[in-house]
Amino acid sequence: MPSINRACARVGRAALVCPTGQSPAPRRQPRPLPVRLNARARGAVHLLFRVGILLLLVVSLSAAPPEKHLSIYSTAANYSLPIVQRQGRDYVGLLELLEPLGTVSAKSDGPRWRLHYNNVLGEFTADKNRARIQGRDADLSARFILENGRGLIPLASLNSLLPRFLGGPVTLHEDSGRLFIGSVATHFTASVAADDPSHLVFHFTAPVNPSVATEPGKVRMTFNHEPLTAPASPTLTFSSKLIPSATYSESNGTAEINVTTTVPLMAGFSNDGRTITLAPAKSQPAATATPKPAAPSPQNPPSAQSPTPSLLSVPRHYFAVVDASHGGTDRGEALSITIAEKDVTLAFARLLRQELESRGVATLVLRDSDANLSLDDRAFFANTTHAAIYVALHAASSGHGVRIYTTMLPYADSEDRGPFRSWPTAQSSSVPLSEATAASIASMLKRIQVPVRTLTAPLRPLNNIVTAAIAVEVAPPASDVSALNSPDYQQLIAGAVANGIVAIRSQLGAAP
Repeated sequence: MPSINRACARVGRAALVCPTGQSPAPRRQPRPLPVRLNARARGAVHLLFRVGILLLLVVSLSAAPPEKHLSIYSTAANYSLPIVQRQGRDYVGLLELLEPLGTVSAKSDGPRWRLHYNNVLGEFTADKNRARIQGRDADLSARFILENGRGLIPLASLNSLLPRFLGGPVTLHEDSGRLFIGSVATHFTASVAADDPSHLVFHFTAPVNPSVATEPGKVRMTFNHEPLTAPASPTLTFSSKLIPSATYSESNGTAEINVTTTVPLMAGFSNDGRTITLAPAKSQPAATATPKPAAPSPQNPPSAQSPTPSLLSVPRHYFAVVDASHGGTDRGEALSITIAEKDVTLAFARLLRQELESRGVATLVLRDSDANLSLDDRAFFANTTHAAIYVALHAASSGHGVRIYTTMLPYADSEDRGPFRSWPTAQSSSVPLSEATAASIASMLKRIQVPVRTLTAPLRPLNNIVTAAIAVEVAPPASDVSALNSPDYQQLIAGAVANGIVAIRSQLGAAP
């Protein structure tokens, strides 16, 4: 059969005329010749390709979340571990966590993993959410993972699991990746200097060494290695237009304090790193400066020196410190099956602050949350805030009414010398003012017919307070212990205590 092209007749140069029902075959188009680049052009193309790859890497790295860490704080060591993601949960290596704290070893046998920490044996099984510690079952919040002989446990299980190994309490801040073993937390207070509102002074219960960064309108202090814990409120406000506020936050194993300011500030360290002063650059004290003692005078007599620890005698400024006793793992007295002393004292402290401030008395509640504070911490904060009156609050299920205590000081082998005061007997020069405060409050309680007794006792931290200091112990009005939680009863007592303090306010404010 002839092809279509052969059966078609060309008419001139314009087209092919084919028999009816046939079409000419399409004409082939010539292939384009390959484009040949010279060496210079090829180099430019390669460079653009490499730049594109580099940009993709930069974008992917910037979009990736930062590596998560768990910071561990203990008396033995402060250290950090990586947190890994498995099955959509946070995990940490148990062997690596315990290694800096004691003698530890681990061995895997198939799906089973055994860990010895000191004399404690832990037994784990891969993909199981239950372990055995010293022969007793322990539940995990997620499955145990065994990877190449490495045992991974869910981060959320540390609060319940670690006390089995360590024999003591631990506190996990899971969201921010911080783990506190025992009572190692560092607390702090912050206040604007009374004589200069451009100075913000931080007092810490242990030496700190944060990294400090300044930027317009802000000073940021980052604590990478210190077991710093939150104050009662994460936002602190100050009566200064230059330094209006500061905020505390935690994230990824670190703590941070951000200070809002309208003037550039610089940080100065003193008191072996326990005090940080933020001040304008021109008036910033030297980094190694220590506070100078006030010269002896009739209003500021020489006070005592004690080897460890000791307190610098400084002029006081009027301030009321209310201290809710106990807190955290220290529940205080079990007033009933459902009522713990720490909860009653906290509620009472907040109410007393309200009563005092309504009478124009600026008041700090020392423990405004369910936190652990040692007796030394409580005394330290009361003294460094230059309080005019310190009131410790207690609750009791026995007896009726209120008992007010002042200190019964221990025998001192030596007298105070120089600008320092002996820690065990720091209250000595303020005993008369403490007794006057107790008598004034007792008088107000008697007016509203609340049974009251004034007593002395060797109570801490009263012994360590350098200003007027009392302890108020509230008992139920009758046999019903639940009345300690009654807002009406607490209001009655708090109002009388506030009236008693206000009645001798002039004496407290004039005290050296």
